[in-house]
Amino acid sequence: MAGKKERSNDFIVQAGILAVAGIVSRIIGLLYRSPLYNIVGALGMGYYNSAYNYYTIILMVSSYSIPSAMSKVIAQKLAVKEYRNAHRIFLGAIGYVLAVGGVASLALYFGAGLFVSENAVPVLRTFAPTVFIYGILGVLRGYFQAHESMVQTSVSQILEQISNAAVTIGVAYLLIKTQMGSLEMPADQEGQVRRAVYGAIGSATGTGAGVLVALLFMAGVYGLNRSIIRRRIENDRHDNVESYGAVFKRITMVVTPFILSSAVYNMGSAVNNSIYLKLLPAWKEVDELALSARWGVFQTQPITISNIPTAFAMAMAAAMIPVVAQLIASADHEGAREKIGLSIKSTMVISIPCAVGLCVLARPVTGLLFRNSIEEENLATGLLMALSLSIVFYALSTLTGQILQGLGRVSIPIVNAGVALAVQTVSAILLLLYTDLDLYAIVIANTLYAVCLCVLNQIAVHRAVGYRQEIVKTFLIPGLASVCMGGIAWAVYEGLLMLTASPRISVVIAICIAACVYFVMLLLFRGLSEEELRGFPKGYLLVKLAKKCGLMR
Repeated sequence: MAGKKERSNDFIVQAGILAVAGIVSRIIGLLYRSPLYNIVGALGMGYYNSAYNYYTIILMVSSYSIPSAMSKVIAQKLAVKEYRNAHRIFLGAIGYVLAVGGVASLALYFGAGLFVSENAVPVLRTFAPTVFIYGILGVLRGYFQAHESMVQTSVSQILEQISNAAVTIGVAYLLIKTQMGSLEMPADQEGQVRRAVYGAIGSATGTGAGVLVALLFMAGVYGLNRSIIRRRIENDRHDNVESYGAVFKRITMVVTPFILSSAVYNMGSAVNNSIYLKLLPAWKEVDELALSARWGVFQTQPITISNIPTAFAMAMAAAMIPVVAQLIASADHEGAREKIGLSIKSTMVISIPCAVGLCVLARPVTGLLFRNSIEEENLATGLLMALSLSIVFYALSTLTGQILQGLGRVSIPIVNAGVALAVQTVSAILLLLYTDLDLYAIVIANTLYAVCLCVLNQIAVHRAVGYRQEIVKTFLIPGLASVCMGGIAWAVYEGLLMLTASPRISVVIAICIAACVYFVMLLLFRGLSEEELRGFPKGYLLVKLAKKCGLMR
């Protein structure tokens, strides 16, 4: 019975595997951002991030949601052992992304001038081929996720980020060196802009190289499993083989809501980009180059750092979709509610302490990862502290949005994201227009977006399956343990800083001690049961450690 229970919660382990890969990938991304920032500069990162926001939107519309959508529809076929139909859906999806990705790539290349400023146009055009190849990568990832196996996707993510880091730094360096003659910052404004554009183009090239390497890896994995896949198809005795016409119709019906939901969900960055870099200069007299430089600091440092904790929520969402889809297909609503509760609690147990930790240690964490001037450090630190609250709400809204997709309520996340986006946009405009909050206005608007979407999604999940949110062990106990952890982390950091005079050594030790303190406090407050703890990756070792320390009986 215990074995069956552990196996039924295997999606937590799979989510953990994907989360570890996501966190490792984002840490790699952070580590290379620092030398890249030093090479490219704040203005170059501003151009890169401006183009990247619109590249992301086109990617969302064309193929970014393919893994989640494919994992859902293929999982439904695998649940009833319709292997031939499952593979037909896989092949149909390849055809779908080739067509849609091709159109999207051409639209991005030739329409770049409609989205970004003149200086960022060549950067956005560099992203165009990546949109095409990402769709194929997404189908391959979704195919293996449908089998509730996240290892392939996890490895491909790490390879993608490593390749991205190497090519980004290398090409940015070579472009600036060859085109400008040296890495020195020119004295004239025109030279500074040219240098920034070349650096941003190099950064965009790295993104495409990373996706290409990941695609080659996933294609190799598929090739290695080809004989097993073929054997399953040959042994499939089901007569109801779907035509490719029906397959394309099914793919379109499933993928479109996923795409619309993800596009609206991620459109906030592009909207903020337009409001801050295009509309704000029209409303107020501001230095546009300084504005782009501050935007580059904001997107490169606080946003990138705050996105790391959401990796677990995204991984949990990816693991939940096929599980919930299968439970709903078999009319097991009680099982669906149980899995939803467990996934939300697991996500909050990770997200809440991360938010508190980043708030308390914002300055040393920023200093650990980036080399800034005093002005840039103050800006990045303040923005990261302000963003920390949104981490919890973004994690929860990301998870609940994907849960609704798995439940078949595909239109609800789109509507909810649209409402939240309207709240964010109006808030950002009013705050920028009538206050001097500058980038803090964008942070406040982002937080309001996450809160609004979180509440709307929670209400929708309750209506869909009668799920009632548990409060004490999901939010209050992790919150209390996180506050205790945050206080100790701050005290340890300040104490070590006085002894060592090294912020980097002090913050690394403080983070390690904080993690141990949180684990102890969570168990002392009875925030996790033995069964729940075993559900985490290497959970049996954590249980053994907890019992040895007298924290669990």
